[in-house]
Amino acid sequence: MKTLFRGKPFGRLDRYIIVKFLGHYFFSIALIISIAVVFDYNEHIDKFVANNAPWKAIIFDYYLNFIPYFSNLFSPLFVFIAVIFFTSKLAENSEIIAMFSTGTSIHRLMFPYMFSALLIAILTYGLGAYVIPNGNVTRLEFENVYKKKRKVENARNIQMEVETDVIAYIERFESSNNTAYRFSLDSFEGNSMKSHFTARSLVYAGDKDNPYKWKAKNWQHRIITDSIEVITSGLQMDTIVQVEPYDLFITKNQQETLTSPELKRYIDKQRRRGIANIKEFEIEYHKRIATSFAAFILTLIGLSLSVKKVKGGMGMNLGIGIALSFGYIVFQTISSTFAVNGSMSPIIAVWIPNMTFLVIGAYLYWKASK
Repeated sequence: MKTLFRGKPFGRLDRYIIVKFLGHYFFSIALIISIAVVFDYNEHIDKFVANNAPWKAIIFDYYLNFIPYFSNLFSPLFVFIAVIFFTSKLAENSEIIAMFSTGTSIHRLMFPYMFSALLIAILTYGLGAYVIPNGNVTRLEFENVYKKKRKVENARNIQMEVETDVIAYIERFESSNNTAYRFSLDSFEGNSMKSHFTARSLVYAGDKDNPYKWKAKNWQHRIITDSIEVITSGLQMDTIVQVEPYDLFITKNQQETLTSPELKRYIDKQRRRGIANIKEFEIEYHKRIATSFAAFILTLIGLSLSVKKVKGGMGMNLGIGIALSFGYIVFQTISSTFAVNGSMSPIIAVWIPNMTFLVIGAYLYWKASK
């Protein structure tokens, strides 16, 4: 007896399941995010009014970036809801039984589900890695101006290696005027200092062609050799320092404003400079990949839970599915917190939830196949 799938991919039933899966996925996003927008607006309307936020900024700068950000953030939840909802409905209507009665196995049934998960994973990663970070710049700027009224404007006691054996020190940096105060730059050869440059202030003057250009004011330069020491000084001069204002302090949620290639370059550069507090950036980089992969795991669990018709009906499966998906999100948040505040590796922290739920999914799938 031939199966309803006729042994080949992308048959009529494959297309039917893929359309149902993706349709329920995007419908659940539209439904839940609409509710989230209403609640968020009701919660912050007083702040918007008090800070004179214009409607144009609220709609276009905030909510048009709020929607894709949170849709992508909770994508695992929407995948789970979509799979549980429409598969339970198929099982409730005995459509799954009809498929199995023709000789279709659960392994063959898994194909259109995993193909749909692949499309969602690609979409989730593409948005999270390349599109949403640009929108987050506008959204976070809106929050700093009209919602939180909090923005980091300065950093103190900065020390970093800007080049090999070249150490920079800044007592205070003000982002409002891109000026570093009490700046020093020491160049070493082995354990010996070769030059010592100081400036009362260093004003950023870089552009796209030369991003490392600065203007030093009230400067002094000492060149040290074995036999002589040369000292020069002046009121102002242009100089090159291999650092940009963006590198000098880390603002809250800054990692969310960088695309994945930018994140990778930033992490590598800060690690070379000896900057220690970059774990949040590493977590964000690895989490974008792990969250995309979660679409496969949660699809596996969702199908395994809902493929069988149960006494409690769709409501029981949906409740279990939502509980598990929230458990995944909470687990991911807790493990990321341990990585930031403890000694856990960021890559291990973001993949532990996936590995744990993969084991759960494999067990449920084994039970369902029996």
